[in-house]
Amino acid sequence: LLDEYERWTGDAALVKELEKPAFAALEWMETYGDIDGDGYLEHETRPGATLTNQGWKDSAEAMAFADGTRAEGPIAACEFQGYAYDARLRMSRLCREIWEREGRAEGLEADALRLKTTFNRDFWSEPRSHYVLALDGHKRQVDALTSNIGHLLWCGIVDDTRAGLTVGSLSSDEIFSGWGVRTMSKADGAYNPLGYHNGAVWPHDCAIAAEGMRRYGFADEASHLVGALLDAAPYFDYRLPEVFSGYARADTEVPVAYPTACRPQAWAAGAVLLMLRTLLGLEPAAEPHRAPLLRREETELFVSGVTERGRAKGPC
Repeated sequence: LLDEYERWTGDAALVKELEKPAFAALEWMETYGDIDGDGYLEHETRPGATLTNQGWKDSAEAMAFADGTRAEGPIAACEFQGYAYDARLRMSRLCREIWEREGRAEGLEADALRLKTTFNRDFWSEPRSHYVLALDGHKRQVDALTSNIGHLLWCGIVDDTRAGLTVGSLSSDEIFSGWGVRTMSKADGAYNPLGYHNGAVWPHDCAIAAEGMRRYGFADEASHLVGALLDAAPYFDYRLPEVFSGYARADTEVPVAYPTACRPQAWAAGAVLLMLRTLLGLEPAAEPHRAPLLRREETELFVSGVTERGRAKGPC
């Protein structure tokens, strides 16, 4: 978050002010977040705790094997490792460009590369040809196909040779409903189109996946996914909900509302901003902008009030 803030604002003063807290966060990740010292971040529930799972998919049934069996912790969710990889690379940039700690920058880059290598070894399922949801407490692959793999693209931890397969999985009928990416494949045992984290569609989850697709060069797939969410928006009065059902578009013709979804909801509102960034190819001024991904029917998209590196940017 600190790195992304500086990339867009150029506010190096705040980054310098928060150097110690940033390194404290890194220390927590490396010391306390890795419960058993295997190099992966895990979560474990304290006795009597209400939430079984501590990721964003925090419902009790969220961590399930392909056959529907629930995984037991400590749980090393796949996206946790992606976040850790991304955090190390971002810290490395700040060390080199702002904090003048070249030696630490090189160490963080080496740690990130090591994590990417072991992750692609341990979290890839050869029989199923996709990244697994997690490793359970016995280091077994929790092998359900889920939307979590979209976060891996977004973080950049996916090996280039597996990016196409990952995008293909997210675009397949098993997990793409026509309105967005289901949280779990309909082929898996725990799937439920009204399952909060086991089949329903979350706009923020889809927006992250679309930006990840764009990151790896899959422009058409990214545009198609964002377009599906835009197609759903009118049915919710252009105010996307927290979550909606995973029923197939071909079966229902309209997106089916989730009974207790929050609307408005902060994640869903933020998803729209990321969707716009993906469609327009927006990047901070110091980085090359990418070609817009507008669909044929979207001949114009006008955005104003954008700032980068602390300066106002003209309409785009």
